[in-house]
Amino acid sequence: MTQTTKVAPRTVNRNFAYDVVRDVDVVFDAVGGETLDRSWKVLRPGGRLVTIVSVEKAADERGRAAFFIVEPNARQLDEVARLIDAGVIRPIVGKVFRLADARQAYRFKPERGKVVLQVIDKG
Repeated sequence: MTQTTKVAPRTVNRNFAYDVVRDVDVVFDAVGGETLDRSWKVLRPGGRLVTIVSVEKAADERGRAAFFIVEPNARQLDEVARLIDAGVIRPIVGKVFRLADARQAYRFKPERGKVVLQVIDKG
């Protein structure tokens, strides 16, 4: 039997999941670094950890690499935009940078949320 555990990140300590959750089938990581390293601890034997963060070598012997390319899909992007506009999903923004500061934005690693490049000045 597969158990699904939901953790609301806004209402708990960010390390809570690593202290309580165990034996999950799949972890999806979009952060990397320490979060990726700690995620191995919550997997069941034979569980999978999927990351979209570039890693040179997995910190765990269970690591295997797979490469894939994402193709742009206008219909899917339109649907995501519609869901955001409707308030169904809310993107979490870690920090906004001007386009001229793209190098700094690339190096910035927020604790939470995405880095956004502002293409048009509001000014």
